Amino acid sequence: MTQKPLILVTNDDSITAPGIRALIEVMKEIGEVIVVAPDSPQSAMGHAITINNTLHLEKVTIDKELKNEYSCSGTPVDCVKIAVHEILKRKPDLCVSGINHGSNSSINVIYSGTMSAAVEAGIEGIPAIGFSLLDYSWSADFEPVKPYVKKIVLEVLEKGLPEGVVLNVNLPKKPIKGIKVCRQAKAVWEERFDKRTNPQGKEYYWLTGEFVNLDKGEDTDEWALKHDYISVVPVQFDFTAHHAIQQLNSWEL
Repeated sequence: MTQKPLILVTNDDSITAPGIRALIEVMKEIGEVIVVAPDSPQSAMGHAITINNTLHLEKVTIDKELKNEYSCSGTPVDCVKIAVHEILKRKPDLCVSGINHGSNSSINVIYSGTMSAAVEAGIEGIPAIGFSLLDYSWSADFEPVKPYVKKIVLEVLEKGLPEGVVLNVNLPKKPIKGIKVCRQAKAVWEERFDKRTNPQGKEYYWLTGEFVNLDKGEDTDEWALKHDYISVVPVQFDFTAHHAIQQLNSWEL
C-alpha cells in the first residue's frame, strides 16, 4: 500500500467511551483515521437503522490530533452508512468497531451494535473488524490488548479478508496467552422478565437473564476466552443456510 491506509472507526458505546478512544490511539499508529460514532450509547441495537426520524451529524474535537471526528445521533449502522455516503471522499481501506465494553462472543453477535457496524462495512465491501473486551466497566483497562489489536489490524490490511466475511474479535480481561481462530459457540440466553409496578400502579418489566454455553467443543470462541485466548471468529453476512437447500427442494412446494 503506497499511501497510509484510511481507517474508519466507530462503536456502539458512544464516541466518548474509553474503548473507542483506545482503538483510535492504536489506529493513529497505522493510518489516517476518521471517526463516526454514536453520540450516546447504542448497545444491543443489532442492525437497526433510522428510517422514521432525522439523523444529526456534528463535527467534534475530542482528540486534537484528529481532523475528522463526527458524532451521529443514530445507530452504529447509521454511522457507517453516513460515513461512507456523506463524509468519506473514498472508500476506506478498513473499518474497525469497538473496543466494546463487554463480550460479543457466541450468540451475542446477533444483538451487538459493535458487530453490526462491522457487518455493515462488510456489506459496503470494506474489510472490517469488531473488537470487544470482556470487561463491562467504563474504567476498563485497554492498554494490555492494544498490541494484539494492532497485530490483527496489520494482518488484515496486509492480507485482506475473504469476500463476504468480517472478523469478530473478543479479548479476555486476564493476561492473554495468544490468539485462536474459532467458530461461534452454540449458546443461548435464558431470559426472564422482572415484572414490577411503578408508584402510579402501572406495571413495567426489566429484561434479565443468564448466558448459557451449550457447546462443549474446544474450537469455539467461548472455550478460547475461558482459557485466556483472544477469539477470532470469521462472520459472514449471507444468512443462507446452504446445507438446507437440498432438503427444502424435496418438499412439494
